[in-house]
Amino acid sequence: MAFGFGWYLVLAFAVPISLTLSIVWVGVPLAMATVLVWRGGAMLERRVLRVAFGITIADPYRGRPERGLGAHIRWLMSDPATWKDLGYLLMLVPLGLVEAAVSIFLWAVTTVLLFAPVWLALQEWGGVYSDIVIDDVLGACVASVFGAGALVLTAYLVRGMAWLHGTLAVVLLGGSEEERLRASRARGIDAAEAERRRIERDLHDGAQQRLLSVAVDLGRAQAKFDHEPEEARMLIAQAHAGTKSAIAELRNLARGIHPAILSDRGLDAALSGLAARAPIRVDVSVELVERPPAAVESIAYFIVAETLANMAKHSAATEAAVTVVRDYRGVVVDVWDNGIGGAVVSPGGGLAGLADRAATIDGVLVLHSPIGGPTLVRAELPCEW
Repeated sequence: MAFGFGWYLVLAFAVPISLTLSIVWVGVPLAMATVLVWRGGAMLERRVLRVAFGITIADPYRGRPERGLGAHIRWLMSDPATWKDLGYLLMLVPLGLVEAAVSIFLWAVTTVLLFAPVWLALQEWGGVYSDIVIDDVLGACVASVFGAGALVLTAYLVRGMAWLHGTLAVVLLGGSEEERLRASRARGIDAAEAERRRIERDLHDGAQQRLLSVAVDLGRAQAKFDHEPEEARMLIAQAHAGTKSAIAELRNLARGIHPAILSDRGLDAALSGLAARAPIRVDVSVELVERPPAAVESIAYFIVAETLANMAKHSAATEAAVTVVRDYRGVVVDVWDNGIGGAVVSPGGGLAGLADRAATIDGVLVLHSPIGGPTLVRAELPCEW
């Protein structure tokens, strides 16, 4: 409730002032700053809800324009999430007052009833409940029994209020189903486009260049075959080595698109292969009663592959562990290492790309990487979407 009261005071002062001053130029930047402030407050509330209630609410904002002050103003003011954020922050005070009043009343009644024998024994209390006066041991014991029932009821009622609060927060701070699907589709398209560019770049810079070199070597060998057979044989041997290198690069590229071992033998074998190629010891544990959908397997594989690659480059870890289990959330993938930590999800980075991959099937990627380590990357991938 303290957060809500603070935001109410800030907004109750800033919003009217900025709207009043909007008739002159000073009010426009103040209004934009106010919008950014309440957006920041809503983002903070989403993090608080994740810690307090275990509810993960992704930021539902539309894509930010690349440039232009007017485009940024339209982006802020036309996004429905902006105004839903404001509504939620203004609602925190009355909602908090109701929740506090109901909670205090319920816990006070429960405490008085439950400890009625104590009050009676100390001769400090004589209570009245409706028309029933509790002034003897029998009445106090009966009240204590009712207090035990009230304790259970109060716990459920308080939990119900927390559930209602969380549901309201999901409605106001999260996007609608249509917006969520649109955002998920957009992130999936961006991830597919980035993957296509990566494949094109790898083909152009790797296998294509090697095959071009092979063609040149074979052409030179053909020209020298009659007059300089020894040099021609050297060029053919060089072309042969180049061909093998090109085949290896194409094999690696195909593995990066979709490894054959994943389709043939499943996640356990595919992840074991990744661990075997890692520069440090990686323990792999896969506990799946049945194989998940192919899309889930593919995303889980690439999350582990990219995370292990980042670990080898940046974490200075000496050991790591990969765990895959199936529970009510779907497939949960944990990648842990004992490195130096400090990893962050930055726009356009590898971890952001993994989050985009997971979002294509309504999955969630969570990163925990304090400075000094260890680092844990967790992906929760639903098997139905």
